[in-house]
Formats: sequence, structure tokens, C-alpha cells
Amino acid sequence: MMTEQEFHVDNTIRLAEHMVRSESFNHLYDEGMSLVEEAAFYLDGEGREEAKRLSRIAATLYAAESMRLTTRLMQVASWLLLQRASRSGEMTLEQVLSEKAKVRLDTDSAPETVVGWDEIPLPYCDIVHRSLRLQARVRQMDDEIYNDGVGAEQKRVFSTNPVSDQISLLATAFGHR
Repeated sequence: MMTEQEFHVDNTIRLAEHMVRSESFNHLYDEGMSLVEEAAFYLDGEGREEAKRLSRIAATLYAAESMRLTTRLMQVASWLLLQRASRSGEMTLEQVLSEKAKVRLDTDSAPETVVGWDEIPLPYCDIVHRSLRLQARVRQMDDEIYNDGVGAEQKRVFSTNPVSDQISLLATAFGHR
């Protein structure tokens, strides 16, 4: 059953908003929290040992990238926790928006062409790549839910080409920006 929040003035269904309110959100939430735990476990164990064997340049890169990784994962985890709190009614929309303003979903990674990257252990690279993919999915959902708000609603109402708007929404929903 669609709620008023999911069905908008222009009769479009905002898939990300629907997903956050559905059971499938649990899978994304679990994936995010599991990746946080996996990264912490790796960095405190195997990763610490592997970092000791890196050249000075690669070790510096590894340390910088580890800070980026932990920042990225903490920001994603914060966003996921906010959505869960909103979903369960623990926080009002105003509270979520206030806290969400502190969350940044734009922590990039060093380019893999940078000197020393070829020495970085593969298990660590895998965690970094998965964290970037997760961040991109969360950022896309965030953009659709929060940045496509009132201003975009008004733009849709006055749009001259509703078919083009629908195609854009579908492209956004399926990651083809």
C-alpha cells in the first residue's frame, strides 16, 4: 500500500524513499554495518600486520586511505542509522534532517594510479572498493529522498515534458545518471 509520502504530486513513485521504508532496507543496513565491522577487524588485525611490510610510500598511502575508509564507513553508518531511526519512529523528520546535515557522503579514495597503490594488499583494496560502492548507493538514495524535495516537486509540477521527467527518475533509480 502506498503512503502519501511515496506518491507525489506528479504521480511518480520515489523508489529510494519506498526502499528505506520497506523490508529490503534491512539488507542494505546489514551490509553497511557488516562492512564497518569487517573493516575494523581487518585494520586492527591482518591489515596492521600487512601495513608493516609496506614501503614507506605505500605505508603513508595506506594510512591516509585507512582514514578515508573509516570516515566513509562512519558517514554511511550514520546515514543508515538515521534512516532506521526515522523508519521506526524514534526520530521526527525534523530531527533526521538536522542530524543528516552533519553526514557527508562524499569521501573519495585515492586514485589507484597513485604511487604505492600497487603494493596495497588485495583484501584491503576489496574493502575500499565495496565501501565506495556502498557509499554511492547510499548517496544516490539520499539524493533522491532529500535533494529531490520541495524544489524538485515544484519543478515537476511546472515541467513541460513529463515523459522526460519519468525517464530521468528511472535513470536515477537504476544508477544511470
